[in-house]
Amino acid sequence: MSERLNGYWIIVASLLVAAVLAVLPLTESLIWWRPEWILLVLLYWTIALPHRVGLVTALAVGLLVDVMEGAVLGQNMLCLAVAVTLAGLMYQRLRVFSLLQQASVVFVLAGLHQLLTQWLQSLQGGGVSGFAFLFPALSTALLWPLLMPVLRGLRRSYKVN
Repeated sequence: MSERLNGYWIIVASLLVAAVLAVLPLTESLIWWRPEWILLVLLYWTIALPHRVGLVTALAVGLLVDVMEGAVLGQNMLCLAVAVTLAGLMYQRLRVFSLLQQASVVFVLAGLHQLLTQWLQSLQGGGVSGFAFLFPALSTALLWPLLMPVLRGLRRSYKVN
C-alpha cells in the first residue's frame, strides 16, 4: 500500500514541478516559446503508466491549470483531455518508437493542444493571428528527448508501477 502511494506522490510531484515551470515569468521574446510543461509530463505518465494516468487525471489537472491561469473553466481541461486521450490510444506504439519518432508525435499532440487552445481563445474574442501559436509545440517536442529520460529515471528509481 505504501509503495502504491509513493508512486502517486512521484506523479503528483512531477506535475507540481511542471506547473511551477509553466508559470515562471519569461521575457516578452521568450514567452512565445514557452514549452507546455504540464502537457509534457502528462504525456510521459500516460505513455508510461496508462493504468494510472489518463483522462481523469488530464481533466483534474486541466481544471487546476484553468484556475492557475485564470482561463475560462474547461478550456485546458478539454485541450489536455484530447491530447492525453490520443496518447493513451497509441501508448503501446509510442513505447517502441525512437526518441525522434516520439518527439514528432509529441509535436503533433502539442500542436493539436495549441490549436484547440487558440480556437477556444478566438471564440472568446482573443487569440493571435498567424502561426506563432505553434512555437510552444516545437519547443515542447524539442524538450521531449531531454525530459523523457529524466522522468523514466525517476519512475525506475522510485519503483513507480
